Amino acid sequence: MAVMGTFLDNYFSYGFSTLILFSSSIYLSSSSEGFSSCKLRKQFHLNGMHKSGDVILGGLFEVHYTSVFPELTFTSKPNPLSCQGFDLPGFRHAMTMAFAIDEINKNTNLLPNVTLGYSLYDNCATLVIGFSAALTLASGRKKDFLQKETCLGTLPVLGIVGDSFSTFSIATSDVIGLFKLPIVSYFATCSCLSNRQRFPSFFRTIPSDAFQVRAMIQILKHFGWTWAGLLISDDDYGVHAARSFHSDLGPAGGGCLAYTELLPWGDNPAELRRIVDVMRKSTARVVIVFAHQIHMIHLMEEVVRQNVTGLQWMASEAWSSAAVLQTPHLMPYLGGTLGIAIRRGEIPGLRDFLLQISPDLHHNNRDGNSMVNQFWEHTFQCRFAPPPAGWVEAGGELCTGQEVIENVEFPDVSNLRPEYNIYKAVYALAYALDDMLRCVAGTGPFIGHGCATLQTVEQWQLMYYLEKVNFTTSFGDQVSFDENGDALPIYDIMNWVWLPDGRTKVQTVGEVKRSALKGEELTLDEDKIFWNLESKQPPRSVCSESCPPGSRMARKKGKPLCCFDCILCSGGKISNQTDSMECTSCPEDFWSSPQRNHCVPKKTEFLSYHEPLGICLTTTSLLGTFICVVVLGIFIHHRSTPIVRANNSELSFLLLVSLKLCFLCSLLFIGRPKLWTCQLRHAAFGISFVLCVSCILVKTMVVLAVFRASKPGGESSLKWFGAVQQRGTVLFLTSVQAAICTVWLVSASPVPHKNTQYHSDKIVYECVVGSTVGFAVLLGYIGLLAVLSFLLAFLARNLPDTFNEAKFITFSMLIFCAVWVAFVPAYINSPGKYADAVEVFAILASSFGLLVALFGPKCYIILLKPERNTKNAIMGRGTTQ
Repeated sequence: MAVMGTFLDNYFSYGFSTLILFSSSIYLSSSSEGFSSCKLRKQFHLNGMHKSGDVILGGLFEVHYTSVFPELTFTSKPNPLSCQGFDLPGFRHAMTMAFAIDEINKNTNLLPNVTLGYSLYDNCATLVIGFSAALTLASGRKKDFLQKETCLGTLPVLGIVGDSFSTFSIATSDVIGLFKLPIVSYFATCSCLSNRQRFPSFFRTIPSDAFQVRAMIQILKHFGWTWAGLLISDDDYGVHAARSFHSDLGPAGGGCLAYTELLPWGDNPAELRRIVDVMRKSTARVVIVFAHQIHMIHLMEEVVRQNVTGLQWMASEAWSSAAVLQTPHLMPYLGGTLGIAIRRGEIPGLRDFLLQISPDLHHNNRDGNSMVNQFWEHTFQCRFAPPPAGWVEAGGELCTGQEVIENVEFPDVSNLRPEYNIYKAVYALAYALDDMLRCVAGTGPFIGHGCATLQTVEQWQLMYYLEKVNFTTSFGDQVSFDENGDALPIYDIMNWVWLPDGRTKVQTVGEVKRSALKGEELTLDEDKIFWNLESKQPPRSVCSESCPPGSRMARKKGKPLCCFDCILCSGGKISNQTDSMECTSCPEDFWSSPQRNHCVPKKTEFLSYHEPLGICLTTTSLLGTFICVVVLGIFIHHRSTPIVRANNSELSFLLLVSLKLCFLCSLLFIGRPKLWTCQLRHAAFGISFVLCVSCILVKTMVVLAVFRASKPGGESSLKWFGAVQQRGTVLFLTSVQAAICTVWLVSASPVPHKNTQYHSDKIVYECVVGSTVGFAVLLGYIGLLAVLSFLLAFLARNLPDTFNEAKFITFSMLIFCAVWVAFVPAYINSPGKYADAVEVFAILASSFGLLVALFGPKCYIILLKPERNTKNAIMGRGTTQ
């Protein structure tokens, strides 16, 4: 892309003069007062090149890249603007349009019997001149129309190819679009030009900046670059691109901009120094420059001065192929640049056409010197005599027109990019005109199914066909326009290679395009990409490193979205993806793994047979049961001895059986809770202990009745404590507890429950009592019998028998009550399996207390002191040998 020169410096100074030129240049109709015919009120003196034909197509090109503006005064007529700095690529662009029209005229299948002509103008990279040229194309160069009465005649041009700059195209389309004159640009990329309401007749064969921005975002996303700086030109080209980056970078690429800076027009050392300082201090290693090559020239001077290296540059199409930047002085900094470039195409025959140009063949321009003449003067450093004022730069010898162009290193047509777009633009207008002229009367798209003819055609009719044009170039690219006038977008991706010998090369490493079927596609050959880094690998450019699975992103206050901290997911939540915004909760029965990246089943907790506590309690329970069996066996074996018979052997046997049941019922509290264990454990516990305590209570009552019967007049009390009454009392007391358990199980049965309130990461299996009242009544009834037994035994503790069992009952009941009084608060304050362990411990402790206190002394006498196991010894009458 050629240098814009001093365009924006002069933009505001001459904006007002543009309006003056515009107001004085448009042709007037015959109905205007003071005029009897259609005439041009003013003609512009423009640099151009023309060829006659049945249909004329206009073209706007940058053949010179700067201009000198005259001083505007009200006392003298201003001199014409002077264009300077011959732009060889711009001339080649103009000649490409001439070649395309010449090729179409030779094609018998496209526009047969119709000859195309052209009017090509030089915009001198200046808005005033480009705008004037566009008005000239719209109004024509002839002073009078052929049909003066109706102001109808052959249209000056049916379509315009151009302009090259977005700002120029905006100004031109705002006015020319009012006449529905089709404009097909080959280089204006501003996304704002896709606004169909404002620019109804604007088309282009180059993709809009919106697609170029998306292409860059795809490259950023491909390499994981989420943190980049953006430098833009201070014009429509840069400002609209910046808007697209700010709106699309986050949603499409997951990235954000570290900074956005406007590059100044002209040389502004202080501002450039500030911008480069921002780049140097930023952590972003990728710098996107959406500007013109003149901006890069000034910028790189400051980059070199501050020696800012290690940056990965991304170039917009405006400078991605700029040879002026590919110098040994700049390549240490710009080497490895990735750029978006206009699609390269091949135009067979263009080189031969350019080699055949001659000033003699084109010396017919009435508006000034021919562009071919200017090219000839620039190429051979000569001048034609006499030199027209204002157009030709300082020359040397006179040109003869016989100079041999083959001796000059021109032209280079191996890397056609803008030319390819111009070629497609001309053919798009030609195909649209061909479709229009092939219309069959009565089947046309206009009023009454009419068709347009070459004599009556209007610009808006050609625009109708241009919207529907669809053809394929010889290079294999499809050309058509969408509803916004944009062609199917395709870009080449370029890479700046710094060769070991110091030479530079710009190579194609991929492409990005959009198709109707597959959408946007990015193709990159990473093996070909040259990285200007020691590692020879793509750089890393992120504000914050990615958050691994198991964590979530937390934005830093006041920072862009790409700057964040990684926070570990809390317990019970996970993230199984990189850069997760939120952590997700695990299902109810699952918990997060230590790495917080997946859910695992929660650990289950209950009083198990396999853990040390469960093993100890189980062993103790079985030991108690075994001891009960041993004691029962001892008592059965010695059932005829006085000490067994004196202590009511039947109740003693029943008491031992109940103690054995107490020991065994504790096993129901160990293991995973199930419905039947939950229902049985408390019922078995309650009934077993009531049976045990009932036996002790009856034994105590029997002791008291026997003592009373030994006194005068107390014989009648024994009749109430016979064997039948004893069994009946035990059965009755036990039946009450059985009834309590039955009512409890029927009304609110205990059930197994998975409790997660104690530990979030564990499932505690427990049996909920169902009815707290039922459990309290069960314990209360046992406590009532125990207290009653304790009181009766306490009253009988001082009876005169040598072996007074009431003393042992008192002691055993004291142990029993102490254990269960301590059990209640311990049970309430113990969570989960420890509540079951407390209850088992209370059962075992109270059972061992009863077993040892009641049967320990008796077994001691039976086994170790048999001499005391006599009636006389028990009655206190002495000891038998």
